[in-house]
Amino acid sequence: MLMETFPCSKCGKCCINLHLAKELSYLNRGDGICVNFDIEANLCRIYDNRPEICRIGLQYEKNYSDQFTWDEFVQLNLSVCNELNQ
Repeated sequence: MLMETFPCSKCGKCCINLHLAKELSYLNRGDGICVNFDIEANLCRIYDNRPEICRIGLQYEKNYSDQFTWDEFVQLNLSVCNELNQ
């Protein structure tokens, strides 16, 4: 299956709102911000080696490809991105 890359804007909102998803609690440093997030650079310190939960394409393949098309999954994730950016 050919999937386009998820159109991440690198806003960092998903990295500073971990309290909104219990699946991410193990990455929460206690204030809702990921332990791997560099606030000053607004980037992940371990992006190339980030956890599976942070990899949209991998999450789709492992957990959601039987429920959604890739385009549907991207749109669902983008809607969350948009909400976080409000």
